Parts: sequence; structure tokens; C-alpha cells
Amino acid sequence: MSAADQTRPGWTARLTADRSAPDASAAPQLRGWALAVLVCFSLLNFLGFAATFSALGVTLPFMVRDLGWSWTQAGLGFTLLGVASASSSFLPALLIRRFGVRAPLVLGGFVLSGGLLMLARTASVPPFLIGTILCGIGFQLIAMIPGTHVLSGMFSRRSLVFGIYMTSGSLGGVAGPWIVLSTMSAFAGDWRMVWLVLAGAVLVTGLVCAAIVGRASDTHRRHQPARSEAVEQWGWDVRAALRTPQFWVICGAYLSQLLVLSCVASMSVAHLTQTGLAATLAAGMLSLEAAVQVAARAIGGVLGEFVNRKLLLVTGLACATLGVWTLSVAESAPALLAYAILTGLGVGITALSSTLLLLEWFGKKHNLELFSIVCTLVALSSVNSLVGGAIRDATGSFTLAYQLFGCVPALVLIASLFARRPRMEDDHA
Repeated sequence: MSAADQTRPGWTARLTADRSAPDASAAPQLRGWALAVLVCFSLLNFLGFAATFSALGVTLPFMVRDLGWSWTQAGLGFTLLGVASASSSFLPALLIRRFGVRAPLVLGGFVLSGGLLMLARTASVPPFLIGTILCGIGFQLIAMIPGTHVLSGMFSRRSLVFGIYMTSGSLGGVAGPWIVLSTMSAFAGDWRMVWLVLAGAVLVTGLVCAAIVGRASDTHRRHQPARSEAVEQWGWDVRAALRTPQFWVICGAYLSQLLVLSCVASMSVAHLTQTGLAATLAAGMLSLEAAVQVAARAIGGVLGEFVNRKLLLVTGLACATLGVWTLSVAESAPALLAYAILTGLGVGITALSSTLLLLEWFGKKHNLELFSIVCTLVALSSVNSLVGGAIRDATGSFTLAYQLFGCVPALVLIASLFARRPRMEDDHA
């Protein structure tokens, strides 16, 4: 079978049916374990987003007020969170290849909870920065790289499954602000309790999920070794993929949606409250934006089975661009709603479609390494919080920062219009 045959629509589904037919008695058990794995990774993704980017964005204004920091210092912490997450992207791939999928999940649970505990105890800038670095590393260990790697090997309808999985992260973004506000309300406005509660939840969930996911992966390999080997055999060589402009377009798209996501999470509450909006309403807009992400990723996962994924990518980038530019000047209710809806659609659709395009255009064989490279390179998106904080301190407003950040998805959108599926010079690459 040639590589071209393997990439035709429905090939994976046919392969699944062909390989699983001789062992039909194992099918119910495999489906049960696969569902358990999807639930576990979705729960970890939910907590990862809720406990890091989402919670920190809402908690930072209270920390700045109580500890007397500048927004440049606060923005540096959020920047280090993103840089640490991106620069540690090689870790889950390395651990999975050498020790299996349990290793990054267990280590990530301890590292992320440790970072959250440090945030709870912080009284000065250095411990705060160390805590955000640990949170970034821990988040990367439990989130997208191990999740997409395992799920892409266990399911044939990857668009739908990835849509469900990424929706869980968006749900974490929805829940994060309300977890912060509810916890602070229950503990007399003490933001330190937010980090303590989240640290406990992350550690317990990480250990439980590591046990379930590891057991499920072992069972899946025992029952379907032939299918796993066949699915893994096609894919671009890493160096060959890096030489294609299409890889860098996908990388730029993934980078741009993370830039938009982090700048909205880290600065939108402070930006909107500065314009006179109540803090609860500003947090509500952040949650609405995340709620739209939920819908975008869920619907996008279904549409991805039928609609061209490049079209989804172009749509997502256009929405992200318009959403950020609208946020820069949003003061009226219609403008606030437009920012939340467009940004949510843009981030959700772009994240899903770029992940699916990477797998569709470059294959499964080296997807773990290629996606790790993408996640490493998107460290560039993390400078937005530092730049945004510096612009706020210099100009007294975040407006210019959002207008500049909106140019990034706009430029990637232009490049994506000219991108076509790359062709392998050698089918056996």
C-alpha cells in the first residue's frame, strides 16, 4: 500500500475495521478503555487550562494590588508561564518514547501542583516567577502532546475526538474565572486559597488518570498490535517536514491562536476594568469567550470530518484577528459581545484545525516529534504579556498592545491562503 493510498479519506477507518475483525471479542473492551482514556485526558486538559492560564489571568489584578507589583512584573510572570510551557515541549515526547505515557502524566501532576503551591506562598516577585515556570512545565507534561499522541493512536475519527478533547480545555477556560471568584468569595477574598485548591485537584487527578491511561494503553497494544504498527508506518521524516513552508504556516497558525488566547486571558480583565467595566463583568466576558471556544471546538470537531480543514483554519484566523482588534476598542455591549464571540471562535477553530492539518498533511509516524517542535516554537507567543505589560506602563492603556497582537493572525491568514498540501518526493520518507 502506498503512502498516497494511506492518506485517502476513510483509509484509517478501513484499516481499523480490517485489523480488528479477527479479534472481534475484544472490541467492547477496547472501546471501553478508549472512552476511559478520552475522559481522563479531557479532565486533565480541563484542569490544566483552568489552573494556569485562565486562573492566573483573573488572579493577577488582585496579586498586583496586594503585593504592589507593576504590570511589567506581572506580565513577566505570565510570559514565563508560556515560555516554560513551550520550551519544555520536548519533555513529554522524550518521556513517552523512553518510559511510556504514564511518566509525563505523573511527573506533570507533581510539577504543576508544586508550582501552584509556590504561587500560594509567594510574597515577592522571584517566587512568583519560579512558580509560573513550574506551572508552565507541568501544564505541558499533562496536556496536548501526550493527549494528541495517545488519542490519535486509539481512534480513527480523529477530528471528532480531537474536538471533544480540545473542548475540555476550553471548558477549563470557562470554569477558571469562576473557580477563582468562587474560591475567593468562600475564603474572604484570599487569592492564595485559589492556588491551594487547584494544586490539590491537579495532583489527585493527575495520579488517578496516569494509572487509568497507562492501563488502557497496555490493553490497546495487546489487542491491536497489527493495527498500531500499520497506522504508524506512514509519515513525513522530521527534517523533510521542517523544510516545507506548509509546516511553518501550521506552526504560525498554532502560535497565533496561543498568542491571542494568552493575551486575552492575561490582560483582558485589567484592560476592560480600566475602561470602567466592573471586574465581574470583565471576568464574565472572559468566560463567554472561553464558552464560545467550547462550542467552536466541539462543532469544529464534527465539521472536520466533512469540511476542508484548511477552510476551517482560514476561518479561525480571520475570526481571531477581528476579535482582538475589536477588544482593543471595546466599550459598548455590542463590541464586548463581538470581541468575546469572534475571539472564542478564532482560538477554538484555529487550534483544532492546525492540529488536524499537521496530522493530515505530515502523517502519524513522527507527529509526536513534529507537534513537540510546534509547541516549542510557539514560545514566541509568550512575549505578548511582557510586551503588553510594558506598553500598559508606558502608555497607560493596553489598546496599542491588542492592535499589534491582532496583526499576527492576520499575517498568518494571508500566508495560509496560498498553502497547499505538501507532496512527498519519496513515498517511503
